Amino acid sequence: MKLIKLGLIVGTAVLASAAFAKPVFMPVFSSTYKAPAGSVLADTNCKVCHVGMKDLNPYGKDVQKALKKAKATDLTSAILTSIATLDSDKDGSTNAAELKAGTLPGDPKSKPAKVKKPAKPAKKK
Repeated sequence: MKLIKLGLIVGTAVLASAAFAKPVFMPVFSSTYKAPAGSVLADTNCKVCHVGMKDLNPYGKDVQKALKKAKATDLTSAILTSIATLDSDKDGSTNAAELKAGTLPGDPKSKPAKVKKPAKPAKKK
């Protein structure tokens, strides 16, 4: 009997942890932000918001805050775009800039390439 109870507890914990990552979020994300082909973002699914199975990265935490602020349980494009001007991972690029470049807005090591400023023309003498 104790084994059955333990099995039920473990099974419930596993199912509950799976509920943290909502696979229904990815279609909303993908329809809101078109990842450039071959980019890190295009090759990533759950890592856009997660570290590991259930822990949220900084972008995922901002999505979660935006959901709470909107008093919503379902992700929408409006909720995603509400955090576009933030720099969730504090790497110096906004979430919108990272998503447009195909990098991960929750990973400070993944950021858009810096565009080199053109050299100033030499002064004429």
